[in-house]
Amino acid sequence: MNKLTNSVQNTASVQSETIKISKARIILMKIKGFFYGNPPAIVGCFLIVVIVLGALFASVLTQYDPMTRVARAEAPSVEHILGVTRNGRDVYSQVLYGARKTLSISFIAGLIAMTIAVLVGVTSGYMGGKIDEWMNFFTNVFLVFPQLPLLIVLAAFLGQVGSLVITILLGITSWPWGARVIRSQTMAIRNKEFIISAEVMGESKIRIILIEILPNLVSIVFGGFLGTVIYAMGAEASLGILGLGDATEVSWGSMLYWAQVSSSLYTGAWWEMLVPAIALALTGGALALINMSIDQVSNPKLKTGPHMKLWKKLKHTTDKSRGLA
Repeated sequence: MNKLTNSVQNTASVQSETIKISKARIILMKIKGFFYGNPPAIVGCFLIVVIVLGALFASVLTQYDPMTRVARAEAPSVEHILGVTRNGRDVYSQVLYGARKTLSISFIAGLIAMTIAVLVGVTSGYMGGKIDEWMNFFTNVFLVFPQLPLLIVLAAFLGQVGSLVITILLGITSWPWGARVIRSQTMAIRNKEFIISAEVMGESKIRIILIEILPNLVSIVFGGFLGTVIYAMGAEASLGILGLGDATEVSWGSMLYWAQVSSSLYTGAWWEMLVPAIALALTGGALALINMSIDQVSNPKLKTGPHMKLWKKLKHTTDKSRGLA
């Protein structure tokens, strides 16, 4: 009896290990399929990984404190590879430590905005009726106000605000466009056969939304999230350069602010303004490339590279067999 029990347990453990290995292989194949023939994904992910690693390991990659005066203002050199500001701070250490603040603000704001967008968009699109009317009205009210001027007014009203307040402001003002897109896509999915079948079988609305609808919105939600992160980065930098953020915190926006205050471009200290500007451009461009690559994978009409070459080869073979080539 013990031998039989042990054999059954061993068989179950082997099956569970096999299932785990097969799942891992499926995930790896999906990742490989995402990057294969998709140069924007490769370049974008590489840049983002480099930037994030630089932010995480800033204390290892630089020996200078970003807020400490280390030398007189000087151009990029061997000792200070990105130069020193007019205030005597090392630009290389500032851009690394500043990435932590800027990326955290942008990603958390994007997460807040897309959470609200998904809740409003899916609920409005699936429920319909009075709920859809009221939520659509609520969304349109937010869409009427231009986001960046609204942010500037709110930040100016609150005074010099910290990163937490900026994150919340960006999160609660950046969701309406995403909600509109998600609502329209949900309305298109709502009348599909598998949704109607789930309703006929008596499935609850919460389960239909979580299990049937949301998985079909992953690419749209993730693309909207990346777009919101790009916008949040630009908005944080705009508030920073206008002096509406906390200038005592190290971020790419505060770097631009101090470069403007010290008139770095007029005095020839171009590296103070150029370094954070390039950092913002590279990060925004990398996120845009990833967003573009998601569109190419999720939308067959946009597929390029080997996918298009294979399609053209198959089409040429078919036309040749029919005598059309």
